[in-house]
Amino acid sequence: MGRFVFKVAEDMETWRLDCCVGTFADSLSRSYIQKLIRNGDVLVNGETAKSGYRVRAEDEISLELPGSVEPDIQAEDIPLDILYEDKDVIVVNKPKGMVVHPAAGHYSGTLVNALLYHCGTELSGINGVMRPGIVHRIDKDTTGSVIVCKNDAAHNCLAAQLKEHSVNRRYHAICYGVLKEEEGVIDKPIGRHPVERKKMAVNVANGKRAVTHYRVLERFEKYTYVECVLETGRTHQIRVHMASIGHPILGDELYAPGRKTAFALEGQCLHAKVLGFVHPSSGEYIETDAPLPDYFTHLLEILKKG
Repeated sequence: MGRFVFKVAEDMETWRLDCCVGTFADSLSRSYIQKLIRNGDVLVNGETAKSGYRVRAEDEISLELPGSVEPDIQAEDIPLDILYEDKDVIVVNKPKGMVVHPAAGHYSGTLVNALLYHCGTELSGINGVMRPGIVHRIDKDTTGSVIVCKNDAAHNCLAAQLKEHSVNRRYHAICYGVLKEEEGVIDKPIGRHPVERKKMAVNVANGKRAVTHYRVLERFEKYTYVECVLETGRTHQIRVHMASIGHPILGDELYAPGRKTAFALEGQCLHAKVLGFVHPSSGEYIETDAPLPDYFTHLLEILKKG
């Protein structure tokens, strides 16, 4: 049997157990996950629970996959675009299409595989063998800055900063439509979509407070280039918030289904550009700026030409 253990992140609190497991084991169908839960193969803090159990932050969830092989996450020689590195932390500019960490059924080609090759054993172990060093994530098709911790002390320090919303996270995006205002604030709670488990939604009843600040960088005929600053850090926050005001991110097939575009894109045009944090050892403020990826700059050039 393969056994996977993970802790519930703060922004997953109040999710259904089956939905929560589904985000870490996205290769498994919801019905199969529910079967595992019924069979007692999913435990919450060592105890069985029902599929509809509402998880709490820091709950420890263990998943047993009958007949599977114990995961052996291998180091892989995958090039890394390193923006900053010292003995405590490393900030990487993640490319489009790369998953941050392995999950059930998806064990190779991730950022973690690349980090294991680059850092060896120098990664924090708080999140277990599947997510060594990982203190936060960005989506597979979102590019840009990800901070990774090399020891547990650094991990705890950065996790606290993320929880306090004191990490400076600035994203650049191209969205559908032309925004009229120069800047604005979207303050709408975000929670799990009531029907589609892989989606988030503005959810007044069960969502958590989510705040995104945006400002226009440049307007085009049918699109707007914007900067978004996260005050909170909910799953898919920028994507959900921009869609909620009628300006979903260009290329976002999950939150802008059916939107037509003349561009051949793979996923949303969203880039984690600036990442600023207080260094866990020195106490100094560190800020990195990830250059826009080539596809993004090329798209901007096309839009500027009309």
